[in-house]
Amino acid sequence: MNEEIRIHSWPCSYYLDTNKQWVSGRLSLTPVAIKFTADKTGELLVNFHLSGISEIKKESSNLIFSSLTILEKSTKHWFSSLQPNRNVVFNILEHFWREQLLSNEGTGAEAAALQSTKGKELTGLLAGSQKRLEDTAKVLHYQGEQFDNIMRGLNKIEGDMDVADRLLTELESPSWWPFSSKLWKAPLEAKPKETATVSDSKNQEGIIIRIPVIITHRTDSNVKPGKLTLLASGLEISDCNSQVIHRFESKDVDDIRVHTPYEISVRQRFIGKPDTSYRLLSAKMPEAIPILEMQFSKKIQFLEDALAFAGARKSPQVDFGTSIWQAATGLLGGVMQPESPVGGEGMDNEQVQLQSHEKISESEAKELKQILKKLKGLALETEAELERQDEALDSITSSVDRATLNIDKQNRRIKKLT
Repeated sequence: MNEEIRIHSWPCSYYLDTNKQWVSGRLSLTPVAIKFTADKTGELLVNFHLSGISEIKKESSNLIFSSLTILEKSTKHWFSSLQPNRNVVFNILEHFWREQLLSNEGTGAEAAALQSTKGKELTGLLAGSQKRLEDTAKVLHYQGEQFDNIMRGLNKIEGDMDVADRLLTELESPSWWPFSSKLWKAPLEAKPKETATVSDSKNQEGIIIRIPVIITHRTDSNVKPGKLTLLASGLEISDCNSQVIHRFESKDVDDIRVHTPYEISVRQRFIGKPDTSYRLLSAKMPEAIPILEMQFSKKIQFLEDALAFAGARKSPQVDFGTSIWQAATGLLGGVMQPESPVGGEGMDNEQVQLQSHEKISESEAKELKQILKKLKGLALETEAELERQDEALDSITSSVDRATLNIDKQNRRIKKLT
């Protein structure tokens, strides 16, 4: 993720201690830093890492009203005249600051990144692929449960159609026919079991991911912290106390706009009344956007500031899986058979030296093998589930066709009786 991307910026004033005066400008937030740029000179007066912040507070005094203070190491920075208001800026800054402290990108993130080996980099890539495949499997599993519920409902409909057919047969039978009263009583005993099975399946719901967010409802200027939960059946927005604010079923979502890699808006349209719209900002949003894109592929839209993020993920997607597997195979081969050159005869000395430095340790190789084994198992399970759902869809289609024919036949029989 580009660390220079601007998540948000607010007009405000900054107290410049060296000149003992307030300077107008813009306070900007990036994924890892806070900056302040003066309006008149364009000079960058403040630039420090989020991990260097010790405290963020709302303060005021006789001379300074409605101010926000940020304690960075031993320096206290004062910001005032914040727009749209101090609470909005405080909630957003605090959210990204806390998430930065909780994430792996803490104070030593840059140093750790420089020291990371190719093995660790590849492990991270494969772990990300495994997480994405697990999320996909959860969605497919939920869809499979929905297909099963539909099949049970269709089976119940077919049973009811059989009962209706027997009832019609009894009505069509002569009055002297001795077996008419016993034709349709037996199937009625199976109804409670079918109902119980369907109701039990409705109680199951798969949570794919839950992330902390800053919530803005419609165009309100006030924001509040909460949580976004992505479900296989839709998404749910709740407050800090886990009280549900709004739940969108998949069919209720009309569009999702990705404003930046960290901010989205979800909307449900209505005729004759205001739309239901929520704007969600989160440091963890890059983890949720790929899942939203998978679930709402026809409804999600990347705006201008998010196109680079979408392109960075999609452009190598065609060769992404192949490159990972080829890299994994090559690196693992280099570890298991270190005496044989990885590059072959056509490579120059510089390339051979580069690959010799990129060999991974045996512990990393074992970890990669375990991840590859899990990936292979998940891929096979996903493929089998997709095949099962294709078969279920064919069965549903044929069952609906049969039910339609039966309904037409019974309508004709009822017309004859009336």
